[in-house]
Amino acid sequence: MALARPNPRRSLPVLAATAALVAGALATPAASAASGTSATFAAPAGEATRTPAKTPVAVGYGGAVASVDADASAAGVEVLRNGGNAVDAAVATAAALGVTEPYSAGIGGGGYFVYYDAKSHEVRTIDGRERAPLSATKDLFLEKGHPLPFADAVTSGLSVGTPGTPATWDTALRSWGSRSLGQVLAPARRLARNGFTVDETFRKQTADNYDRFKDFPATAKIFLPGGKPPAVGSTLRNPDLARTYGLLADQGVAALYRGALGRDLVRTVRKPPVDPASGRVARPGDLTERDLRAYGARKQEPTHVSYRGLDVYSIAPSSSGGTTVGEALNILENSELKRLDQQTYLHRYIEASRIAFADRNRWVGDPAFESVPVQGLLSQRFADSRVCLIKDDAVLTSPLAPGDPRRPGRACATGGRAAPTPYEGENTSHLTVADKWGNVVAYTLTLEQTGGSGITVPGRGFLLNNELTDFSFVPVSPGVHDPNLPGPGKRPRSSLSPTIVLEHGRPAFALGSPGGATIITTVLQTLLNHVDRGMPLGDAIAAPRASQRNAAATELEPGLWDSPLRARLEAKGHVFKLNPEIGAATGVQRLPDGRWLAAAEKTRRGGGSALVVRPTGKPPTS
Repeated sequence: MALARPNPRRSLPVLAATAALVAGALATPAASAASGTSATFAAPAGEATRTPAKTPVAVGYGGAVASVDADASAAGVEVLRNGGNAVDAAVATAAALGVTEPYSAGIGGGGYFVYYDAKSHEVRTIDGRERAPLSATKDLFLEKGHPLPFADAVTSGLSVGTPGTPATWDTALRSWGSRSLGQVLAPARRLARNGFTVDETFRKQTADNYDRFKDFPATAKIFLPGGKPPAVGSTLRNPDLARTYGLLADQGVAALYRGALGRDLVRTVRKPPVDPASGRVARPGDLTERDLRAYGARKQEPTHVSYRGLDVYSIAPSSSGGTTVGEALNILENSELKRLDQQTYLHRYIEASRIAFADRNRWVGDPAFESVPVQGLLSQRFADSRVCLIKDDAVLTSPLAPGDPRRPGRACATGGRAAPTPYEGENTSHLTVADKWGNVVAYTLTLEQTGGSGITVPGRGFLLNNELTDFSFVPVSPGVHDPNLPGPGKRPRSSLSPTIVLEHGRPAFALGSPGGATIITTVLQTLLNHVDRGMPLGDAIAAPRASQRNAAATELEPGLWDSPLRARLEAKGHVFKLNPEIGAATGVQRLPDGRWLAAAEKTRRGGGSALVVRPTGKPPTS
């Protein structure tokens, strides 16, 4: 069993800082009664078209859900209200995101699930990352010895890994849930059948993918009604996905991994159904029914570091999220960030991120294939050997060479050649859930690129991932072993960082974000804002972000780009470039009086949706 116990050695009262915002009223989830095994979660009659208003912070009792989408958060709250636990509600929310956020989530993708069990006070995790076909080699994305153009690799069967999301749902529900898959799919099934209201973010994401989507008839049928992106305010329905969810409800995930749904998926990957008149070359993949049968979501130990007396848990490799956030926290452990001026605080945060990414790029891959020094990367001794690189009067140069976590004895020593951080698709979805019993879930799921591969399985209503493009096409440093090259059945490295933070063995808060490699810096900076800088969780999420990933330039959001801080940091030697939006985080927090606070974005990605089962008034301020 994958679990971990909190570290009792140190304690520090978790900040009770909470956003001083009025909790949004909880609208009743949209729905009409579902049939069959899904009837447990029938919604009131006459509510079929209501979508809850988006509110960034909500406070109350009975449990909480935070996601990027109001309908998805409402689906999770519906399950909580009807007696389901946090695991049940997390799967329900994720399934609804597969309807309303189909370009970032869905059963054609994968993700990582982190769960806190209130009875045992233990954190458990599931690696539901996609896998390469068993026939894959390190040359998967080479043609005539040269790497494929990235865009050609993305929109192809070559990029599609064996989906892990359905197996993740099944594993989580069987291990820790209290409801069946059919029951928790009911809200999403209704949503797909009845439709959801298109907002500006969805319309823009569709428009940005128009040139790809129009070339695949099954994709255009759903997402380009009338041959163009759907209008804001229109209703988009996906009856094919409703039927697919019904099939999963009736047959379980065997329908995908051993049944007709899987056969359709394999057929689509091996012969992408492109419009012959489009002229698009969509290379076939080599995924087989054997790959589907061989897939399993992997229970494993979480990563764990102690920070300011708190226990920080996240996902271990194949994701690099837990090790990289953990190493950066260890590097910053002995900095009194709470007392620093904003300029010095940002400088140290940026440099710690740069160092942690240098080590991530060299050492992290799929542990089933690579010797990943997880304990070394997370050791305080290794962090102490790296922190001496940080000087308050100078800026490190990227790409920075990695250290060697296997031999951390010499301070400031390097362990090899510097390697840049490869590109990683930025659209993902994260949800955070808590229930009345104190169980907590942080779950990040993805298709990789916005719209994944762009290929929809005909008649099934869901897009396929392009997750295999997260592999290195060739070694990032010639002559140096790259742990993230493709291989048979190998999981590509990820940056997903679902995180749960405990104090004295009880949940303090949980968070996560989409954003490709910027996920790591988003989670790290939000955590530092909350714990060290004393920001309420909602404000810590809303604060402007910086992202340094061992690159020549640090990315800044407009709030920092337009700030006097930028000039002062540039005078020190920092180089910046503008990024309009970094991440889209959500979180939940247990308040001292027993209420839950749910927090989501105020504006990023159109704003998020924080809901609780029984809302109360304002949260207390720090």
